[in-house]
Amino acid sequence: MQTLIVTPNEAGQRMDKLLAKYLNQAGKGFLYKMMRKKNITLNGRKCDGSERLVIGDAIQLFLSDETIEIFSSPVPTSPAFETRAPAKCRPVTGISHCADRKRFDIIYEDSHILVVNKPSGMLSQKAKERDVALNEHILNYLIESGRLPVSQLRTFRPSICNRLDRNTSGLVVAGKSLAGLQVMNQVFKDRSIHKYYQCIVSGKVEKKQLIAGFLKKDGTANTVTVYPLETENSVPIMTEYLPLSGNGTCTLLQVTLITGRSHQIRAHLASIGHPILGDCKYGSRSLNEAMKVKYGLRSQLLHSWKLVMPEGLSLPLAHLSGREFTAPLPELFRRVMQGENL
Repeated sequence: MQTLIVTPNEAGQRMDKLLAKYLNQAGKGFLYKMMRKKNITLNGRKCDGSERLVIGDAIQLFLSDETIEIFSSPVPTSPAFETRAPAKCRPVTGISHCADRKRFDIIYEDSHILVVNKPSGMLSQKAKERDVALNEHILNYLIESGRLPVSQLRTFRPSICNRLDRNTSGLVVAGKSLAGLQVMNQVFKDRSIHKYYQCIVSGKVEKKQLIAGFLKKDGTANTVTVYPLETENSVPIMTEYLPLSGNGTCTLLQVTLITGRSHQIRAHLASIGHPILGDCKYGSRSLNEAMKVKYGLRSQLLHSWKLVMPEGLSLPLAHLSGREFTAPLPELFRRVMQGENL
């Protein structure tokens, strides 16, 4: 027999959902059968799985340890990455492994969320099973620092709430608690959080402008195309930009995302003749080669530099209502600005 005591990161969900995480190798039919037969109970009473759990609830599993082990994936027993040798990482069951270890800067942290500055070149989330993305690096940090008990990974995993392209740097928010994850996922989904980027584009931009169009994604090629009019399978997009400085041949822009689609900023600016410097998918090959020779630039100069939280955030994040977070520009970005007199 085992007893599970519901923690704050597990409360609020249905009991059958938690059981499906804890006994993730068991079928739903088995779980419901065990509840019907009172082999699984809630606070000593029969349950059907639809109950909403609260902190301190006791779930009793009248099952042998061998049965529980068979129906459960192993829980990691050590940090995600080897700390003794940063250049090499070892696989740990349930998390991942990596060939190199990149750092991220922490901009803000409390008990519910983490705001980090993702470096260019790091995936936000895994594209393949063997990938090590920002999610894994955050898990590693939380485990190594003692902020996340390894045993909790069976029923709850902290996760990022917004994504940036691999070669786009800047602010990413992660939920450390279930409540923090739910609130932040909602504000990104309903777009009540305001997102501001900085980028350097080709050409002379003289005035603030709001542009609209329709974006169509090619999943096979992982590219998008922007059209002035609606076309089949396209979605509407809106992007606002404001020139901050320029030298006649390139311009530093502040970009505000009104909608948030894959590759939106990169493709939308390229579609009006102002591709981002270093963008190999949507940019100018000749200009990119010149920037590569001059500065060693190999990816787009696009940085998510400011997030503004909406007013009236619900608990437990009410203290962050209207709060602004900014991430400093990467060193190479600043070097290009200086070299181009921006």
